[in-house]
Amino acid sequence: MPAVAGAADLPRCGWATSAPDYVAYHDDEWGYPLHGEAALFERMSLEAFQSGLSWLVILRKRPAFRAAFREFDVDTVAAFDADDVERLLADAGIVRNRAKIEATIANAQAVRGAVPEGLDVLLWSFAPAEHARPRSGDEVRATSPESVAMAKELKRRGLRFVGPTTAYALMQATGMVDDHVVTCWRAVEAADRT
Repeated sequence: MPAVAGAADLPRCGWATSAPDYVAYHDDEWGYPLHGEAALFERMSLEAFQSGLSWLVILRKRPAFRAAFREFDVDTVAAFDADDVERLLADAGIVRNRAKIEATIANAQAVRGAVPEGLDVLLWSFAPAEHARPRSGDEVRATSPESVAMAKELKRRGLRFVGPTTAYALMQATGMVDDHVVTCWRAVEAADRT
């Protein structure tokens, strides 16, 4: 989605106002439906890397992550070996956490070996048919029954760092759920379209 002209003073979700990076992510990406294997694998991987950190850290390192993980092409990442792990651990541009790096590689291998229907089809199968828009940030959930089910299925298929909270953050980021609060300009825009 392109940036919104004159959007500086638009009402936004509370989390999105503390840094320009957040504003751009909120306005241009968060909550918009996202499809495609590499795009979804990237978001799933970045949500896992974010665990225990600020999302702002991940946003600022995203270009380096994309370069280091070869644009999150599943086949390419699935073929990474021990030398690639060492290369990634030495890359100051990304979060250098061995467990998360190894999980990303293992997840690519699991997607290739245990997700014959494709990552897009699998992940979007957990999108709820209906989702109540939160009235305030206090009503935004950390998990949902669908994210619990998604995490359980991903783990069953061999994926790691995909717990219910990470799965719900993925659902929010990729538009499977739209958690823009009712006063946010994005929520108003969505309401105007219906």
